[in-house]
Amino acid sequence: MIENIKQRAYEIENELGKEIEAVCDFIFNNPELGDEEFISSKYLVDKIKEYGFETTYPYCNLDTAFRAELGDEEGPTIAFLAEYDALPGYGEDKEPAHACGHNWIAASTLGACIVLSKLKENFKGKIVLIGTPAEESTGGKCDLVKSGAFDDVDVAYQMHIEAFNNVNCKALAMDSLEFSFEGVAAHAASHPHMGVNALDAVQLTFAGINALRQHVTSDVRIHGIVSDGGEAPNIVPEKSACKFYIRASERKYLNEVTEKVINCAKGAELMTGAKLTYRYFENSFDNIINNRILQDITKKNLVQVGITDILDGKEGPVGSTDIGNVSQVCPTMYTEIALELNPMVYVHESEFLNYANSKEAYDKLHKSVKAMVGCALEIYLEDGLLNKIKSQ
Repeated sequence: MIENIKQRAYEIENELGKEIEAVCDFIFNNPELGDEEFISSKYLVDKIKEYGFETTYPYCNLDTAFRAELGDEEGPTIAFLAEYDALPGYGEDKEPAHACGHNWIAASTLGACIVLSKLKENFKGKIVLIGTPAEESTGGKCDLVKSGAFDDVDVAYQMHIEAFNNVNCKALAMDSLEFSFEGVAAHAASHPHMGVNALDAVQLTFAGINALRQHVTSDVRIHGIVSDGGEAPNIVPEKSACKFYIRASERKYLNEVTEKVINCAKGAELMTGAKLTYRYFENSFDNIINNRILQDITKKNLVQVGITDILDGKEGPVGSTDIGNVSQVCPTMYTEIALELNPMVYVHESEFLNYANSKEAYDKLHKSVKAMVGCALEIYLEDGLLNKIKSQ
């Protein structure tokens, strides 16, 4: 029975194919930065309303977040997570552009929802599309998690075009820290002894962190920049600042490392006399908790639609994403889908703009919609499957 409904889902996706491609194209050609995605979010809300979904927009006090849902409370609630923010500086004249393919994510998740809506008479439960802003910057999913947006969600799904097919994706937990030092300005030649050098404190913070690197586990990544280095060489810098991303495989260990990094800055404060203040300048991201049963379901459905060259999870790139925070509160399946390019082109490369809205991207778009719908149908229709997923 389930396989028969899947076949009908594939037919419906074929019928809606051009409309789903048009979503990918529209978002691609209207790039907006995180928390400024007013055109994109309204477009997606208007589109999903055409299929009978009830919408809340804005959502959870985020101007460009939304929630659209259709269905009942008598079965699983499955949420598909749309992203639609672009990257800064990749377009003409350094305008924003979709060099990460979030236009594709928006189209694939919306596509999955509208295909499922056409099949709703076959299952009980709720179909949810959640619009999640600013993945590339502040991490809107973190704010949505804090606001309880996923408290009633049983399973969350998202796919992302990448360089590899991977159902066992890794994502590092990450903290974003800015250290600011305030010293005393003085003429650097005539009376340097009157000054307190804030830039020295920044440099000593880097030195302390560099010494720390040999005493952390190999999964840790710490990278930073000087965001304020003073005004002129002949003035002892009165103010200086630096920003760091700190990452580790697990949130618990990252908390320990972050405390040590903060202590490096505190040590620099003691050594120089420059007053330290610090802040988390972006949301903290958590690592992804992978669910083995969801991985198995997803792999099977990817193979059924023709995506077969799938990594075992031991390879592939590792970064950080706010979907890790979602995985901490509900079972989450985040999957990377390869664009078959030769030579390989990676997300966040300027050349990726040539492929994020291409024929190859559309091919994987249709296969991904079909695969996510197939996964959802199994969860909606197979007795006891959701309990198995939640028991992992």
